[in-house]
Amino acid sequence: MTLSSGADGTPAGSTARPLRAALLGQPNTGKTTLFNRLCGVRARTGNLPGTTVESRVGLTRVGTQDMEVMDLPGTYGLHLELPESRVCRECIEGRIGDCAPDVVVLVADATNLAKSLRFVVPALRRRLPCVVAVTLADEARRKGLSVDAARLQARLGCPVHVTSGRTGEGVEAMAAAAMRVAHQGITDGVFENRLALLPSNESDAALAAWCGDAVADSIGGTHAIRADALSDRVDAALTHPVSGGAVFVMVMALLFTAIFWLAKFPMDGIDWIFTNLGGWLQAELPEGALRNLLVDGVVGGVAGTVVFLPQIALLFFLLSLLEDSGYLARAAFAADRFMRRFGLPGQAFVPLLSSHACALPGILSTRLIPDPRDRLATILVAPFMSCTARLPVYVLLISLLFAGKPWFAAMAFIGCYATGAVAGLLSALLARRTILRGPARPMMLELPPYRRPSIRTALWMTGDRARLFLQNAGTMILAICVAMWWLSAYPKATPTPEVAGMYAQAEQLRATQSVDGVAKAAVLQVQADAYLARDQQLQSFAGRIGRFAQPVFAPLGFDHQLTVATLTSFLAREVFVSTLTVLNGTGGDADERRVIERIAQGRRADGSKLFDTPTAAALLVFFTLAMQCLPTLALVRRETGSWKWPLLQLCWMSGLAWSMAFVVRTVLVQMGVT
Repeated sequence: MTLSSGADGTPAGSTARPLRAALLGQPNTGKTTLFNRLCGVRARTGNLPGTTVESRVGLTRVGTQDMEVMDLPGTYGLHLELPESRVCRECIEGRIGDCAPDVVVLVADATNLAKSLRFVVPALRRRLPCVVAVTLADEARRKGLSVDAARLQARLGCPVHVTSGRTGEGVEAMAAAAMRVAHQGITDGVFENRLALLPSNESDAALAAWCGDAVADSIGGTHAIRADALSDRVDAALTHPVSGGAVFVMVMALLFTAIFWLAKFPMDGIDWIFTNLGGWLQAELPEGALRNLLVDGVVGGVAGTVVFLPQIALLFFLLSLLEDSGYLARAAFAADRFMRRFGLPGQAFVPLLSSHACALPGILSTRLIPDPRDRLATILVAPFMSCTARLPVYVLLISLLFAGKPWFAAMAFIGCYATGAVAGLLSALLARRTILRGPARPMMLELPPYRRPSIRTALWMTGDRARLFLQNAGTMILAICVAMWWLSAYPKATPTPEVAGMYAQAEQLRATQSVDGVAKAAVLQVQADAYLARDQQLQSFAGRIGRFAQPVFAPLGFDHQLTVATLTSFLAREVFVSTLTVLNGTGGDADERRVIERIAQGRRADGSKLFDTPTAAALLVFFTLAMQCLPTLALVRRETGSWKWPLLQLCWMSGLAWSMAFVVRTVLVQMGVT
């Protein structure tokens, strides 16, 4: 009897590590929803060892044992010479790191079983312990279909369970079967019996005929074979170049308007937490450097970024719902004909759309683009897409420009995203006609059926991304905030004779203990503190750095404060707001409105407003177009194998951002806008 073994050579069932199951199936079969139902919060996202292909790994409890579950990339066939097919093939064969599965769960779509079986049957011909999970049982039932698992199991020669990741139907029984099969492994007798049941002729026609017979034998109900007429009409509208584009713009407008309106409620909770934390530290700690560090550097700096978490989480949640509904695939199809005019393939739509969350997974997903020139062009323009790291800056600047005007703010949000996308497309066109000449390939895309979005899946996705954002805020952003506090707090400025005189006069007035004297002393104290804070900004290390680099940004209207904040944002865009909160001393105030108000009231060294309209608009354009992410540059270097491309990317994007920001500011100034 032959047993399967783990990646480290230990027999299946060994206690060296939890037994491992791999979810394997075609795209749009409910595989990830099934994974979320199995693992929930006990999941993490990462790259498969030795690859740049993202996969999710988690733990599920089966009886008294843990089982590790891998959600492999969706693929249309293990035999195909495509990156996702190659990764899945090498993973289940144990040729990628320590990730060989003890059992493979083959995922089949109950609403399109014949197509799924054409994937499942060749996979079963491999010597692997297998379980078949027929997913989307609830959706099939709504369409009048029923699946006879016993009949299908008799034809496939392995356990078959009908499941639904959305409702949880059959998931526990399927996991228990996978655990049993993992313990048992695959014997010679079981494998030979399976081969005897499967079609011996491996031609496409023979396979299609066998799958048709299997479906006829195991599927019941009155499901209509012809396509739904209403669905066809909706598809025609959503995939049309004109109407599809108009619907996409409208959907994005509603999405960003919702972000502005709905996010204010959780922000009240963040306001309460950080305001009370800052106030408690202020009251409990003695006056000195430690209190200032914690209140202004740690609490104030991190709060200035974390306050925007609700907008980011809401964006991910709504995008997940749109994807799960099947709409985003229609948007990709509508964009294909348009994108090819700019020298980009249709396959670039998904990486560019992913880059709106973060450029890193977007660039990694370009591995699925077969043509190297197409892939390189997509990599070069992916950072133009407005990622979530830009959201805090967008919220700040758009709130300054359109205070109390949510519809105008939403349109400005769309304008930022559109500006980045247009700049990316035009840059791709320029690259494809100069340094990356060659035709773009048309895209072939299977449109998934319309489905009711899974709130559970959207919440898991949102939780994953929110945790990553908070981890970032707790590490890199915290470190930068502390560094910026130190640079802005030292060396300490000595009060000028004028300021010292104001402090002395205030003390004398307070000594009179009269109501009028105490009131005048309070006014003098505030004025003296403001003058001292201004001198501190100018004389600190941060002020000196800002004054040194400020001539480069002076044409854009930036003073030394905005220059320092812009320079730190080249490490990561989201620290721009944190840097300004530290430089302006917002302390532990975490309310978005108060943070924005405090920054809006900031003053330059000459006493003028820190943010006039031309400056805020120039900053918004600069952050929309500039390359300000060192991790992205490092990833581009790794993916392209040369520093030539990331340096070209940095110079082109930064130069374009500066030039366009200068044009916008100059036009507004000439128009008399203040």
